[in-house]
Amino acid sequence: MDAGTSDWAERPYRPCVGIMLINQNNQIFAGRRIDTKLEAWQMPQGGIDPGEDVTTACFREMREEIGTDKARLLAEHPDWLKYDIPLPLADQLWGGQFRGQAQKWVALRFTGSNADINIATEEPEFSEWCWMDPGRLPHLAVPFKRSVYDSVLTEFSPLFLTSV
Repeated sequence: MDAGTSDWAERPYRPCVGIMLINQNNQIFAGRRIDTKLEAWQMPQGGIDPGEDVTTACFREMREEIGTDKARLLAEHPDWLKYDIPLPLADQLWGGQFRGQAQKWVALRFTGSNADINIATEEPEFSEWCWMDPGRLPHLAVPFKRSVYDSVLTEFSPLFLTSV
């Protein structure tokens, strides 16, 4: 076993916020990752900076990843959801410090228009985006995120059934 493999399980999880942005038609924002040739779609997410609360991180990450923060907070998942990143990728990301991410998920209602969304940000994460029916996303996400997405969809499913 090499050093990367032996210390992987000892690494901490990176604190992160996940964003389920829901439009007026009860579809969720999904972006296709720019850094892979795989059909890998995901919701916006990103690290929580030291001293930053979940809500502040959520709106900052939305601005950084999709160019808008036109939304209102609907709910916060009660749990921190964790996923492990496969070792070769974990060694490449964040200087190899983390084994995966611990995410606090929030659901938001999008209050803007499609014209407010701009994925051509300073550091683009997505090559394309769409509004997607919630049940489709787990099947299009990378395998190591699917159980987190299932949990998020289960927790926030009442929000899709409500009128806007």
